[in-house]
Amino acid sequence: MGIFSHRIASLLTKHGKEAVMTPDLLALTGCDVKHTDAYDTDQLGTFTREIPRHGTQLDAARKKALMGMKLLNTDLGIANEGAFVGDPYTGMLPWNNEVVMLIDQLHQIEIIGFSGAPAQSASGYFSHWEELEAFAETALFPSHHLVIKPTDEHHPESIKGIYDLSALQEAFQWAIAQSSTGVAFVENDLRAFANPTRMENIHKATVDLANKMNSACPQCQTPGYWVKDIQRGLPCNACGLPTEQAIAKIWGCLKCTHQETEGMKVLQFADPSKCSYCNP
Repeated sequence: MGIFSHRIASLLTKHGKEAVMTPDLLALTGCDVKHTDAYDTDQLGTFTREIPRHGTQLDAARKKALMGMKLLNTDLGIANEGAFVGDPYTGMLPWNNEVVMLIDQLHQIEIIGFSGAPAQSASGYFSHWEELEAFAETALFPSHHLVIKPTDEHHPESIKGIYDLSALQEAFQWAIAQSSTGVAFVENDLRAFANPTRMENIHKATVDLANKMNSACPQCQTPGYWVKDIQRGLPCNACGLPTEQAIAKIWGCLKCTHQETEGMKVLQFADPSKCSYCNP
């Protein structure tokens, strides 16, 4: 299968991600992934804001991978880190970006799998049970767990991992009693095991990583040979000026300088609606 076949990689997670990561990595790359939860990864940052994440999404994934390698004494480590942002099209809809990083100390490379997709990340303020009950249905509860806090999202106390209606009602009563405003803040639990929509996106990022692990540079055989840039400039069908439409993919190696340009199977000209001159 390649240089990762029969090698052991660590995976540090306390949120059940191994269920969607380990099988495909073994099946697609031959890599034997060993799971550990010997470190509390919540100390690197929580979605519920008690502990801020320092650095970038990639920084956090790298820390997890290196910690897992140290805990299991491996030279190969895999880790996941997620982020929730506005969608890349309008910026108004919840969006989930997942990275799955592989660190190979033997070959001194990092390979990154990625997937971005719509997120199940809803939230709201509630003072009446009936309102919260209606919200829970739109938040895909109970398959997607909920988190509740008194007053607002910045309150230091919370109840997480709520997955049945009676527990939600009890938590709501607690939050209202603790609230300084008579309001409770409720949101989707974004931890992987509590959010099937996110878990599926982690799976997609893992498959992306596996595909990159299996893609070797034609020149030096280093894995991770993948698209590193997009060449743009498809001419407008009306005015002939270059647009931002893609015309080619630039493939590149993680180690050597080898790269290839792959022409994209697109129209010869761009629609004028995509032209910043014809359609400013």
